[in-house]
Amino acid sequence: MWSQWALQTDLYQLTMVGGYVREGKKDQCANFDYFFRKIPDDGGYCVLAGLGDVIDYIQNLKFSDEDLAYLDSLNIFSKDVLTYLENFKFNGDLWAIPEGTAVFPHEPLIRVTAPLPEAQLLESTILNIMNFQTLIATKGARVRWAAHGDPVIDFGLRRAHGPDGALMASRAAYIGGVEASSNVLAGKLYGIPVRGTHAHSWVESFPSELEAFRAYADAYPHACLLLVDTYDTLKSGVPNAIKVGHELREKGYELMGIRLDSGDLAYLSKEARLMLDEAGFPDAVIVASSDLDEWLLESLKRQGARVDIWGVGTRLVTSFSSPALGGVYKLTALDENGEKMVPKIKRSDNPEKITNPGLKRVFRMFDQRGKMRGDVLFFADEQVPTSTRFRAYHPMYSHVTKSYPKAFHMKELLVPVFEKGNLVYDTPSVHQIRKNTLQNLSQLDAAYKRFQNPHTYHVSLSAHLFKAKQRLLRLAGKTRKPKTL
Repeated sequence: MWSQWALQTDLYQLTMVGGYVREGKKDQCANFDYFFRKIPDDGGYCVLAGLGDVIDYIQNLKFSDEDLAYLDSLNIFSKDVLTYLENFKFNGDLWAIPEGTAVFPHEPLIRVTAPLPEAQLLESTILNIMNFQTLIATKGARVRWAAHGDPVIDFGLRRAHGPDGALMASRAAYIGGVEASSNVLAGKLYGIPVRGTHAHSWVESFPSELEAFRAYADAYPHACLLLVDTYDTLKSGVPNAIKVGHELREKGYELMGIRLDSGDLAYLSKEARLMLDEAGFPDAVIVASSDLDEWLLESLKRQGARVDIWGVGTRLVTSFSSPALGGVYKLTALDENGEKMVPKIKRSDNPEKITNPGLKRVFRMFDQRGKMRGDVLFFADEQVPTSTRFRAYHPMYSHVTKSYPKAFHMKELLVPVFEKGNLVYDTPSVHQIRKNTLQNLSQLDAAYKRFQNPHTYHVSLSAHLFKAKQRLLRLAGKTRKPKTL
């Protein structure tokens, strides 16, 4: 689908590209970092997702004749700029943290080093893909955490933000840890397990609920899971499901279970469980849906709800409680006069908006138990202390430091994806990515995963990077004009 997305960008990306070409900057090398500043829902971590689609986008990025004709009709771009776009190909380097990795604010998740207009042109689509999929993967991980090991199914297709949003959401939710999706296209494209039963309309289309259940059981005897809340869950739905369950058993099949989609799920699931058990169906599962999210799911678990599988839709695929991830894409280094890359910094009166300069590497620190203890950013060309104690510095507050003992071991997170425009990365399947998510989150202490006041994970700067940042801030301050009263 990415072959038609060349114009899926903000106009100012193209006007900047045109300006770079006009100013003779089309071969000037630059580095941009993609990162975010704040974790959604005041959480303790994010799960990175979207890199696979970014790779497909870059590989298929080409301006068609129709695209160029449209741009020409805007009367903005010169013939030289249109010729540049006609021959556009990404020739740079891209390093990224693999999908399914737990990530945190202010660390580079993708690092693009390329001729300035090439790196610039990728910005909007990288942000669109990575922000949304990381947001939904994170929500999926939170919902799975609240379920305490119960399977979670993505039911969100019909409430997602358009067809492309639905497909990306299903992919990202699976990466985050849900077990399956109702989205059949996601199943076809990504191999995600698909699940589903029937709607209330099926029941209403028959003269009676019992006839509807019997017809469904006849059609799908191997996978008969019945929606029991169309009329009256406990007086009609569950008793009729049990009756059909006995009829299935006489034919050599077993009732798979029931689904609850409204009402007091804690009360109804406990009563339904008693009824199913007493009728001889202890293995029939209870599926619950109905505007669930991690907080409601956690509450239902505390109330002792007897639910085996959770169907989570709207509040998962839209990240209803926090509908956007504020990821950004910032210039951090520039080749000046053909010399080595010079670190650049964005200064702001808001400390959180000050960027970390230069080309950087990201190392994750693990203690002797294999638990994640913090991430440290280093300049790409500085020596990393792999076998000695060292101190790292808070990105914004000079008085906050963290000491890492010699016994800790470190892992570099950014890996090469494109080198000189060539793909050098073996893109994993969503199943491998999901496995990476579960592994990562198992290495993250529960204190970072709780929903209320989670512990803050440390992302720090090396001493060398911290000092360089302070120096650049001082230099930037000297160039500012004084405020007038």
